[in-house]
Amino acid sequence: MKKTVFVLLGLIVLTACKTKEKESHHHDNEHHLTHSHKSYKSDVDAHKLIYPSKAPDRIIVSLTEDAKHSFAVNWRTSQQIETAFVEVAEETHGPDFLLDEKKKQFTAKTELITVENTRDKEPSVNAAYHSAIINNLKPGTDYVYRVGDGSKNRDTWSEWFQISTPSTNENESFSFIYFGDAQNDVKSMWSRVIRKSYKMMPEVDFMLHAGDLINHSESDREWGEWFYAGSFIHATVPSIMTPGNHEYDKSVHRTKLSALWRPQFTLPENGPLDELKETCYALDYQNMKVISIDAQSFNNSKHSREAQTKWLDSVLVNNTKKWVTITMHYPIFSTAKGRDNQALRENLKPLIDKYNVDLVLQGHDHTYARGYASNEGLGRTIVQDAGTVYAVSVSGPKMYESQNQDWMVKRGEYVQLFQIITVENDRIEYNSYTTKGEVYDSFSLMKNKNGKKTLTNNKSEVQMRLKKDFVKK
Repeated sequence: MKKTVFVLLGLIVLTACKTKEKESHHHDNEHHLTHSHKSYKSDVDAHKLIYPSKAPDRIIVSLTEDAKHSFAVNWRTSQQIETAFVEVAEETHGPDFLLDEKKKQFTAKTELITVENTRDKEPSVNAAYHSAIINNLKPGTDYVYRVGDGSKNRDTWSEWFQISTPSTNENESFSFIYFGDAQNDVKSMWSRVIRKSYKMMPEVDFMLHAGDLINHSESDREWGEWFYAGSFIHATVPSIMTPGNHEYDKSVHRTKLSALWRPQFTLPENGPLDELKETCYALDYQNMKVISIDAQSFNNSKHSREAQTKWLDSVLVNNTKKWVTITMHYPIFSTAKGRDNQALRENLKPLIDKYNVDLVLQGHDHTYARGYASNEGLGRTIVQDAGTVYAVSVSGPKMYESQNQDWMVKRGEYVQLFQIITVENDRIEYNSYTTKGEVYDSFSLMKNKNGKKTLTNNKSEVQMRLKKDFVKK
């Protein structure tokens, strides 16, 4: 009898425990699903690209006006992180940089921002954007840094990234990669371009983006794709970028800069107008002056046009660097009829000629072309007294057609490209590569002590590509 009672009691207790366990498990699942839905919006297909968490994402470093002694870093988290930090140390051969006396901590500026892209029917996204300028660094030195919330929770810190400051020897060789429009299908099709460029030049010093990084200025998903495509490269290789027309909101006639441009990039603020901070600017990198013109703003108003023209004159007249590169989105010389930028050319080309600017790197036309204002050197291998070299390039998959024009030396369509440009004392080596890593266009530019330049056209590995040869109408 006692045995029977004990067995019955045991069954009752066991059943109760299982019921409680089931209820508890159901409750945990319900809580987990609710939390997941609220925090990560897992019902949105691209939630990993769009929504932030406590862990840092979209980490990117940028060049500052004083690149020898500083760099800028930006990243994003959920709005649960209201205070954020950067830790930095000189790189060591082992983990000894983690010792407290070797690390420095910088407090970031934090902005809480809500973006809702109704044009593409994207959901509202709340995020905290963090930025900091890390200064008082040594030139020609390797550093490591990480970003996070300052807690001991390793999950709310990024990994440690490596970054190097430029040398004090201005004539020491450095390289940068120039990209035309990424713009469309960025995760799918542009990712291989930036990754191939990095694979070919892992010691690259910075990357230059000539506008139209994405297609719709307020699309958080597209910005997410752009950061996804570059991944850790953005966090280890400094970038600079000039805005294109697609960084301006089409719904307000391309007069409103993307709400995410300034929160997610930290660029120089030395332009001529407050509205042009971080879009029109100048900086030095060793023996090169690099200048960004905000071409969309230039076209938008007479006020901006006059201000940028006067400012460019002042920058160039006071320049002490051996080489000058200007980047802007709209080309001075376009690759197709009907895409002419007359106001840009009439205002800026006289200054480009007056100060013998070396390179003008542009985008917008979704084709490739490289040449100079006159066609006197067309067909020659060596061009004496070479003037300014103009380039228009495209790195994304959106492709247009072009027409032969006098200024062109090399032309191409239906080809995704990136350009590796190496500067060493009195020489520039320019190589335009396809996504397969083969040379599409190449030249060498030598400058003597008097500023006279000799351009040598080098052999290409890929013949001229035209869209009509691939896409039949």
